[in-house]
Amino acid sequence: MTVGALIGSIELGMIYAILALGVFLSFRTLNTPDLTVDGSIVTGAAASAMLCTLGVHPLLALAAAFIGGACAGAITALLNTKLKIQALLAGILVMLGVYSINLRIMGGKANLPLMKSETLYTKAGEMFPAQYSKLIVGAIVLIVVIAIFFFFLKTRIGFALRATGDNEEMVRAAGISSDNMKLLGLAVSNGFVGLAGGLLSQYQGYCDIGMGVGMVVIGLASVIIGEVIFGTTSLLRRLIAVALGAVVYRLILAIALNFGMQATDMKLVSAVIVVIALSMGVLGETFSIRKKKRGAKNA
Repeated sequence: MTVGALIGSIELGMIYAILALGVFLSFRTLNTPDLTVDGSIVTGAAASAMLCTLGVHPLLALAAAFIGGACAGAITALLNTKLKIQALLAGILVMLGVYSINLRIMGGKANLPLMKSETLYTKAGEMFPAQYSKLIVGAIVLIVVIAIFFFFLKTRIGFALRATGDNEEMVRAAGISSDNMKLLGLAVSNGFVGLAGGLLSQYQGYCDIGMGVGMVVIGLASVIIGEVIFGTTSLLRRLIAVALGAVVYRLILAIALNFGMQATDMKLVSAVIVVIALSMGVLGETFSIRKKKRGAKNA
């Protein structure tokens, strides 16, 4: 693998790390399977790309990407809590509906180029060495996002949010609205997913209506890989592990491509990675049990 390919994988990995942190908030903290992600990431990308083409400052475009993703997550939460539609189905419905909204945002075009527009990465190229400018921007944004996640989850609202995922009935008994917590959690979760989409469109130099396919799988894979490899002993370590999991995931894909796999096979590789990561805990327990049995027999 060339140095350029390695740096590119890390750059993309840091953007996907923000996506993974959003998925972590819904999947692990709220214990809610949220498929809105495949739509909200495109909402963020479309909002960011369209505003950049209109000459809006890239940072304001990213703020709009966050808001767009948060709105999609809030709709999913309202469908789940107010209309009592299952979370999984609510996410699918919003993901489908958001597709048309994303096309509207993009002016009816399936692809929106940003080659002539100013982005966060083109601005960074003027401030930092060109070879490492995208890497530096990704690192700065990721560190800020991890810090926001950490301090947010340490607040009273953050504790209530985590408690809702652990035991919803206990939270209600304590006088806290679990519905409001779900609304907040899914809105923030998809807000960061939208932010990742906004960064991704500015990084790639375009937004495509189909770029959200399989993003929830990437997020889950990153969360699981990070937790398995880097551990979950504390909140900060868990957040860093999730972020590093996204980078490792991108590196695995880059290695697969380097060994001659076709780009069209990457979805299959992603699915295999998730299966392996999910089964590692079970395989580890099975191995441990067998080892104990062998030890007992030898004794």
